[in-house]
Order: sequence, then structure tokens, then C-alpha cells
Amino acid sequence: MNHFIRPQLDTLGQAPVIMKPWYLKLHGSRIGFGAGVHVITSRDRTVRLTTWTTETHAGRIQIGNYVLLCPGVRIDSAVSVHIGDNCMLAAGVYVTDADWHDIYDRTQPVGGCGDVVLQNNVWIGDGSIVCKQVEIGTNTVVGAGSVVTRSLPANVIAAGNPARVIRQLDPGRPLSTRATLLADHVGLQERLDRLERQVRRDNSAWHWFRSLVAPGMRD
Repeated sequence: MNHFIRPQLDTLGQAPVIMKPWYLKLHGSRIGFGAGVHVITSRDRTVRLTTWTTETHAGRIQIGNYVLLCPGVRIDSAVSVHIGDNCMLAAGVYVTDADWHDIYDRTQPVGGCGDVVLQNNVWIGDGSIVCKQVEIGTNTVVGAGSVVTRSLPANVIAAGNPARVIRQLDPGRPLSTRATLLADHVGLQERLDRLERQVRRDNSAWHWFRSLVAPGMRD
């Protein structure tokens, strides 16, 4: 991580957890991670963060503290995408602050654009799309497969295409965040290390060689 991920970022807070970091693809400058960021990747579902710089645009992606990015998440920026603390982006979520081509002049590479802001503790469901010039309020949940084309208030559940508020969160119920889970980041890392050793307990040079020449279903 220190050799390949950290040099590509403007900032990287303490205690990041990036699973299979070789499948985290960072393109462009002005990308920053806060503390305790958790990124899950896989070979067939890379996580891609891209900023574009042109004569008139300069993208920025800022990921807050304790954010979760699941496999297949993509974030593209020509102006600014801000992901607040404790946000969760489920598998296949796409966040973009631009159209990427002008509606009438399709030779233009960016087109319409506008800042995207996810306030703290927002949860974006599996396969959802968050479009340009959208702000999603604190604690709001966006249902799987939604397309968010307009801003959403805080403390609601929204879903659909285009996404609409379907109900309010219960103000009387306590709400825990990822910061609570990850506050003891040293203990968490120890537990992850134990789990990794348990999963890889049967690894050996022979198993590695066999997986190359005659891979099986479990390789």
C-alpha cells in the first residue's frame, strides 16, 4: 500500500483497510482518503476513482473518515465529489458529477456538471447511481438500484428511478455509525490478521505451484 496506493493520493488517513489493493484503480490527481477508510475489491469488480483535468475543469474526490467502498464502486469527477464520514457505498454504486458529453455538442468531453455531496453517514444501496449536482443529507439511505437525479433531505429512505423519499427514519431510535465499529482500529486489524491467517492456513509452496499448473475449483 505504501508503495503503490499512498503516492497516488493527496491524503491517506491512519488505519486504512484496502483489501486486494492491486484492484483499486486511481486515475488523476486531487484524490484524498480520510482515516479508517475500508475498500473492498475483487478481480472482476475493481474500485475505480477518476478525476479529470481539462482547460476548464479540475476534478476532486474527497473520501471522509470510516467510509466503506464495496466491490465495483466507481466515482468520476470533473469538479468535486465529497463523500462524508461513515458513508457506505454498496457494490456497483456509481457516483458522477458530470454528464461526460455535452447534450448538443457531443465532441465536448465533460458537458454539464455540478458538485456532488454525500453528507455524513449516507448509505447508497447496491447498483445505485448518484448524478451531478446532487446533495444527500445526513443518515439518508438510498435503496438498491436507484437513480438519484435531485438532492435528498437528511434522515429519510429514498428509492426508485428517479429516487424519491418513501419514508422518514425514526428519530427516536439510536443510530450507530462505522466510527463506532472502527474506533479500536488496532484491535480490528489484529482480528483481520487472525482471520487472514485462518483462511490461508493450508497455503504452501506446493499448493501455490499446483494452482498455477492445475488449478481446481477452490483455487
